[in-house]
Amino acid sequence: MDQLFTPVSQTYRKSSQPDELLGPSIPSKASQEARVEFNGASPEQALEALRSQPDYDNLLSVLKFLQRGLQGNDEFDIRKPTPQSAQIIQVLVTEIVPNYWTVLRDASPEQNSGDVGVLISCLRSLPGINALLAYLRALLQETKTDPKAVGSSHAIFNSSFILELLSKILSADNDLRTIWNGIRSLENPTQVRPMRQEFVSLFTSAKIVSLSAEAEDTCRQAGQLKHGVWMSNSKSYIDWLGRNLVEWARSGADEDDLKLCAEITARAGRLGNSENLTSVLFAGLLLRDGNGQTAFSRLLDFSPPLEQRKTINMVLQLLSDKYLNLNTQDSSTTSDDPGIWAASGALRIVVGNDETRKSSLVSWLTSGSGAGIGESCGIRRAAVAVFADDRESMAVILEKSLSQFGDQLYIKHAPLLQQDAHTQVLLLSAGYVHRLAPIKLTMLLRSSSYLKAISNRISAPQNRARFLGMVVGEALSGLVHSKEAKLDFKMDEMDTEEAKWYKSLVQISDKVGPLDPLREQFTSLKRANKTKPPRPSKTAARQLGKPPTQSGFVIEEIEDDEEGEDLDLVPYAKPDSDDEDSDDDPTLINRNKPKAPVYIRDLISYFRDMENYDRQKLALTTAPTLIRRKANYGTEVSSHAEELATLLVGLQDKYDLDNFNDLRLQGMIAIVVAQPKKMGQWFAKTFFDGDYSLSQRASVLIALGLGGREIAGFETSEYVSAAQFASKMLPEKVEKHYITPSPSNRLQQSTSTLKPLPPNVLDNLTQSLSQTFLAPLAAEAADATTGPDALKLSSFTSRLQTHSNNPTKSKTKPRTRAIPNTTASLIASSFFFPLTSRFQAAIHSASATTRGILFQPYLLTLYLKTLALLLHAAGPSTLALSQMTTEFWDLLLGVRGQCVGDLSITQAVLFGLVALLDVNETDMRGLCERHGREVVESMEWVNGVFSNTRGGDAVEGGGEENEVKMLAAGVLIRLREAVDKYQALLMGDMIGLT
Repeated sequence: MDQLFTPVSQTYRKSSQPDELLGPSIPSKASQEARVEFNGASPEQALEALRSQPDYDNLLSVLKFLQRGLQGNDEFDIRKPTPQSAQIIQVLVTEIVPNYWTVLRDASPEQNSGDVGVLISCLRSLPGINALLAYLRALLQETKTDPKAVGSSHAIFNSSFILELLSKILSADNDLRTIWNGIRSLENPTQVRPMRQEFVSLFTSAKIVSLSAEAEDTCRQAGQLKHGVWMSNSKSYIDWLGRNLVEWARSGADEDDLKLCAEITARAGRLGNSENLTSVLFAGLLLRDGNGQTAFSRLLDFSPPLEQRKTINMVLQLLSDKYLNLNTQDSSTTSDDPGIWAASGALRIVVGNDETRKSSLVSWLTSGSGAGIGESCGIRRAAVAVFADDRESMAVILEKSLSQFGDQLYIKHAPLLQQDAHTQVLLLSAGYVHRLAPIKLTMLLRSSSYLKAISNRISAPQNRARFLGMVVGEALSGLVHSKEAKLDFKMDEMDTEEAKWYKSLVQISDKVGPLDPLREQFTSLKRANKTKPPRPSKTAARQLGKPPTQSGFVIEEIEDDEEGEDLDLVPYAKPDSDDEDSDDDPTLINRNKPKAPVYIRDLISYFRDMENYDRQKLALTTAPTLIRRKANYGTEVSSHAEELATLLVGLQDKYDLDNFNDLRLQGMIAIVVAQPKKMGQWFAKTFFDGDYSLSQRASVLIALGLGGREIAGFETSEYVSAAQFASKMLPEKVEKHYITPSPSNRLQQSTSTLKPLPPNVLDNLTQSLSQTFLAPLAAEAADATTGPDALKLSSFTSRLQTHSNNPTKSKTKPRTRAIPNTTASLIASSFFFPLTSRFQAAIHSASATTRGILFQPYLLTLYLKTLALLLHAAGPSTLALSQMTTEFWDLLLGVRGQCVGDLSITQAVLFGLVALLDVNETDMRGLCERHGREVVESMEWVNGVFSNTRGGDAVEGGGEENEVKMLAAGVLIRLREAVDKYQALLMGDMIGLT
């Protein structure tokens, strides 16, 4: 057993030094001072001084030494990429800023001057900013490793210091030029080239914005951030970048600098908010003096052709939105307008003599998605006037417009607003060509293309297409032919105000004018943005009152057991209880409450007062009734409709009010019903072009859908009766003896009993209409499964008896709803067509952000359902039904790709087909004749949806699948019935259908 424990080997270690632990203790020596005094000799000494934890005076000496190098008074320049400068910057960022930032900031009288200004100037360089961002990224990574100790971590404090320092470094409008001058001062060209690329990449990528936003959110959650950081907002960052580019371009930059500015502008537009960047450049360069205009033109010269085209499109959109807000249908378009002349002058500066930019503007005027769809005619007048002296370009515009105007596919499938815009361009260019070269227009009217265009227009099934064809024919013939020989269709439509307005476009002769009107309007807009409404004092609902004064007398209540002598006196009733009376402290009750607004301007002031809870609540509860009441009395609503709608759409639930979303929606619906022609188009434009969230855009769609149904008579709001003015009516006690109560008495309730709209109100309407569409199909299917018709006598007799005994329940909905054509035309022109036309323009736009928002599943579903409800509200009697059917059917077939993997969008597309077939039920032959290709294509797609959708089982999620399959079955039955009945008309379209 002992052999098992025999050691293999033995080693003995001899210590060469005595064991310190076993020796006697020696008292420690006093630590010598490790700080190094700096005397401004060399960068090595400066680095050693920074590493030795310098005191405040020694730190300032080092910073001032580094600043002398920036000013050219010393050989060492911290901005140059050298090992010494990199080490000094690293020490400044990681050691000096965390320890000395608060001291430097408090010792400086102003934000960017004094002692802190010296530190900022040392780090305002490409290496300095990169070091700050790298340190900030490391701090954020450190906070993620220990989330529980975030509040007390030093990384949070350091992150807030770095954010504050970075915001001060990039606060001026000449920071880009200053940083580039430091790079440009390098003597070695091989160092300039990579630093130039890094410089462009740093400021045109999302590095600064993303890191700042993440750090701001982390610091705010930890409670260490008092104020927001502007760099975390992409819009603010783009504005800062635009201001720097403006100052750089205006400072007499040479060719290399302008090329760099053009590259930064092109790449910064990909960050998003490119409209803001164009707006800053437009206001800072074009609307300044001649030097700024020359700089803008040269900036475009150094940009790629694609970026030039994008810039022209954004300038056109900017002019249309902010400077040419004209309602062309109500204004005299033949009169001279200095604003349009100024816009034309701005476009002339942008285009210049460059052929590429000229062709881009011509393409915008004649392309399928251009010409400012849904915008006022002013922007088209300004764009055409750019070529007022260019006969060749004007002739090209006229020929392309006329060729497109007569194309049959364009007539059938182009949105209505797009055809209106291109017709205006055609008439405007024809007038200029007639004045520049009359023989050119005369020969054009004798060509086959003109005759074919007018013939195709007159033979089109859409009323609007025929109307535009007759307008163009009469207008152009009036220019060339004499009064006796000119074309005259002898139609009543040609004597309307709209037809006269279109025919007057050929007489317009705009010119390129000065930019003074645009400058004045820009100044007024800038002043309006800076002028904020006065912020009233906060509510005094919780202010402590003064305690009651104590007197020397004490009042004591003595109860008397004896009965009073005046037994016949009736005591006063107790006052109504107030919710605030339940407060324990009566001094906290606010009796000075605001009164309900009685004017629209008061309502607007209440909405703007975001700090007053009572005013916000009163404005929300009063808005639906007040807007409806003032709709037909005076011009209060019409004058302030857009301002009021803007406030309602962007209103936030700051105080968590009850029924906030419903009250806000009811206010928007009231505006739509009060001014349908104006506000329907405004809400459609806001949905596509406004800067709103998904929920706010959804509320716009719901307001349009419900407002359109109320205008058509399908819905009656409870606010209608409450909004009526007082009239000569009998008192209620007397009126009940003369008038029989009717079911409409439910509308005579007060506003306190109004029920809010359910959050899924459009879904409920969709389900109701779907059931109405599928009910006859279900009845036919039930009859088909009960056996031969001879065995159905008893059931038929019982149904007939039930019908005679209870006629009210068996009343069926009429096939054709009698809706006045004026109402249907209003829904089509102000609600339906703006939504469809702008959608087609948005999906063809260059902005990926807009397309991404529109194709959000929830928003796209709501959009399709809104269009279906509006089509159903217009009804089968509308004159524009053929055009509405064409646009909506093309749109539904165009979004089929979004239905893959999303049942909600599939259900919305099927419901759109349900609405199409329901409205066109009385004219299925005409539907198959005009839309044979769409009928066959839709039947094939619906058949695939029906076959590939699982339904009828009880698995989880089967409810939505069952609804989709049921809708697909109903649509498929209707389409197959139409195909079987009118297969001769569809024979050519069915070739290739399996």
